Amino acid sequence: MFPTSGRRLTRATILFLSLVAIGFIIATFDVRSEGDSVSNVMREGTQSIFTPLQKGARWVASPVIGFVDGVANLAGLRDENERLQARVTELEAESREVAAIEEQVRQLEAIVGIEAPEELPTVTARLFSSGPTAFDNVRFIDKGANDGIVAGQAVIDENGLVGRVDLVSANDARIRLIIDPLVSAGVRVQSTNETGIVTGRGDGPLRLEMFRATKAVYEGDLVVTDGSRFPPGLVVGRIAETADADVGFILSTTVDPAARLSEVDYVKVIIGWTALDADLRDGVVDTSVATTTTTVPTTTTLPTDSGE
Repeated sequence: MFPTSGRRLTRATILFLSLVAIGFIIATFDVRSEGDSVSNVMREGTQSIFTPLQKGARWVASPVIGFVDGVANLAGLRDENERLQARVTELEAESREVAAIEEQVRQLEAIVGIEAPEELPTVTARLFSSGPTAFDNVRFIDKGANDGIVAGQAVIDENGLVGRVDLVSANDARIRLIIDPLVSAGVRVQSTNETGIVTGRGDGPLRLEMFRATKAVYEGDLVVTDGSRFPPGLVVGRIAETADADVGFILSTTVDPAARLSEVDYVKVIIGWTALDADLRDGVVDTSVATTTTTVPTTTTLPTDSGE
């Protein structure tokens, strides 16, 4: 008997130790008496006792082992998922960069393909900044007086008239967009061949006024410059609203600009034509333009590249 002063053993523990002892005895006996029928009988009897216990132990342990394996696999899958997510993010960033480069190439190709009217010389420039507020209809380009740019010159992109140069420094210049209220241009409606003046309204369509109109204009009619303040034939936009001449032959409507001003990146400045040149050819000197052109110092400091 086990001493009562020791740790009390449960019946299950005693049974387990007994079975282990019996198994050890049988194994020892089996080695010494190999081939003996008595040992075979005892071994088979012991196996019949232990086999259900082994199966039960496997049945109990199997879910635990499966759970442990599942946890290990889950950690590995989580790491792999994080790696794949990082790669997807990297590829998406590369795709955006490629798309941006492709768009710049497209714009450059479009700009290079532009031919100014009358084969006038041009300078290709890139916009690098806008005005200090969203309400300033001005942009800054990376070319200036050193490249032959002076105030009053027309600025175009692949779609049409963007605006005009109004301030110049040695290596930079400011252009005022055609939608600005300070910008106006003499134009001609191609379908009627009648002329008028478009003026910016700060945003959206331009205002068109024709003082000697005899024919109606229709939505979609093309409007181009007439060769007064800007070189002739530059696309300005299209009639936004059909209109007919009022009493006194005054026609008033709106024109949607052809240039997508919010998307402009590269432009061409027509350096072979200024408003002053046009006025001199017509025998009229526009003193406001002449003064602007001759008095703006080439040392004016313009904003540096803001990254916009």
